[in-house]
Amino acid sequence: MHWQTSRFRLDLSRPLVMGIVNVTPDSFSDGGRHADTAAALRHGEQLLKDGADILDIGGESTRPGSPRVPLEVELARVLPVVRAAVSWGVPLSVDTYKSAVMQQVLDLGADIINDIAALREPGAAEAVAAHPACGVCLMHMHRDPQTMQVQPMAGDVLPPVLSFLELRAQALQALGVDKARIVLDPGIGFGKTVEQNFALLARQGELLAAGYPLLAGWSRKSALGAVTGLDAPQRTIPSVAAAVLAAERGAHVLRVHDVRETVQALKILAAVQAAAPRPGPP
Repeated sequence: MHWQTSRFRLDLSRPLVMGIVNVTPDSFSDGGRHADTAAALRHGEQLLKDGADILDIGGESTRPGSPRVPLEVELARVLPVVRAAVSWGVPLSVDTYKSAVMQQVLDLGADIINDIAALREPGAAEAVAAHPACGVCLMHMHRDPQTMQVQPMAGDVLPPVLSFLELRAQALQALGVDKARIVLDPGIGFGKTVEQNFALLARQGELLAAGYPLLAGWSRKSALGAVTGLDAPQRTIPSVAAAVLAAERGAHVLRVHDVRETVQALKILAAVQAAAPRPGPP
């Protein structure tokens, strides 16, 4: 399985690590430590040294209750980072739901659009479809960042999450976007309870039945804090554990803050999988 992006055809035969670069002053996970262009670029370079396969650049926090960021502010945060990082020759993803941001970062050479709204904002699907080859990640989100945890989903969330993602992928393909460009994300933490989040991990194989690669974004999420009692900056070990469990259950891309630790843990998983006995001929 591969993921077709603007400049790269990414091999998904092993889990790829997507390193997070938050160019925001109010990130829940890193406290705005990379909010200016120079700091964001330094952080991106370090993530690549640590083993990141993809960089995911975001200019708007989507933590529960976060306000919408004006377009001009998001562009001022993101464009200088993308403009500089595109010369590094590595896959660049931009985390945005705004069509104007999508258009401008793709024009600069970004490879992937990572959209928490699954291209439901006006013009977003058309912006991706107009680009000949960019990759896209479609995420499930219940309601919006301002209200998603005020009234989370109820009951068994896997069927509606899967149905939503399949419908969004089909709508994009109807606009001419090849299936090979699409990855799905169940949206851990976006309008789900702690128990529902862990149910999505436990039953992740059912999400793979849709036939699309899967991105897992467990890094430093509040569900991990709920079961460990740790604050976001202290959740490295729980985040790595969740990432490895997601990879073991078939996730193709892992979106993480702690790249070095995740890469090391995945090496252990790969060694175990390589040592497992393989079925012989019948």
